[in-house]
Amino acid sequence: MLLREIAELVGGYVVGNAQVLINGVAGIEDAKEDEITYLSSPKHIALLLKTRAVAFLVSKEIEPKAIEPKAIELEGKSQVIVKNPLLAFGKLLDVFHNKPYVPKGIMEGAYVEEDVSLGKDVTIYPNVYICAGASIADRTIIHPGVYVGSNTKIGADCIIYPNVTVRENVSIGNKVIIHANSVIGADGFKYEFDGSAHIKIPHVGTVEVADNVEIGAGVTIDRATTGKTVIGYGTKIDNLVQIAHNVKIGAHTIIVAQTGIAGSSEVGDGVILAGQTGVADHTKIESGTIVGAQSGVMGNVAKGVYFGSPAVHHIKHKRALAYFYRLPELSKKIEELEGRLNELKDKKPDSL
Repeated sequence: MLLREIAELVGGYVVGNAQVLINGVAGIEDAKEDEITYLSSPKHIALLLKTRAVAFLVSKEIEPKAIEPKAIELEGKSQVIVKNPLLAFGKLLDVFHNKPYVPKGIMEGAYVEEDVSLGKDVTIYPNVYICAGASIADRTIIHPGVYVGSNTKIGADCIIYPNVTVRENVSIGNKVIIHANSVIGADGFKYEFDGSAHIKIPHVGTVEVADNVEIGAGVTIDRATTGKTVIGYGTKIDNLVQIAHNVKIGAHTIIVAQTGIAGSSEVGDGVILAGQTGVADHTKIESGTIVGAQSGVMGNVAKGVYFGSPAVHHIKHKRALAYFYRLPELSKKIEELEGRLNELKDKKPDSL
């Protein structure tokens, strides 16, 4: 593909040789002489000195003098100026690496019960089990080892990777990606002690996953006790996340690896929960909130940025950390002051 064609594809323009032939796309350190790469920010200009790529995507034109005295390293390289280099890079990865979809239908070794509705151009790989009453919409791909429970609905253009379990009565929207070994619709963890044993509370509700959601590997999303556990439109869930029964998650929320969200909590739109965040049951997190890694949140959380366990506003947390790291010094000073006070107490009054 010519560089000018790439620029048109990503909505940018070329500085340099627009006729150079591009045969691939790769990261700065991995790119070859006939490939294009990207620079996420002009402040990382020095990284361009490490690349063999013949062209790069950047948000603002870079002049050779910007990295003097090694400006010669940029000779012969072209630039594509685009609003968001990373998004453009992602689009090119899709163009260069993803082959056109060719449906394979129901392959030998797949088991599809009666009364299953299958859309057009689906692919059902071997060792898939689809229960009665389920429906799979157009162009969806179900990889080996997947179990789809009875009366579960999976939308169009979905990709369900190997060994995923989607239990009964679950609803999956369109263009949803579920990575390997995730479980959608397992029973929630809810028991009541009757004095001698923990009695299981039945979970007869469902899980509803909206369109354009991506669910990472090894994620567990529990069905509601009654009603719905909901994952909102466009939300992205990283690997090894636990979402409990009756949780409601809004649109375009990011949930990073090893986060756990306890039952009946509500997470608003556009929230970011960083890695290993813990959310207590019945917590409500307002839209636009950011919770830092390894934080613990509970109660009603107003929009803001929070850190710590229990989580506090990030400014308060930074102040507390500043004092925390001064504790050895402050402790020594306190010991010195206590010593001086004890000396004063030991002196006779007439000597004071």
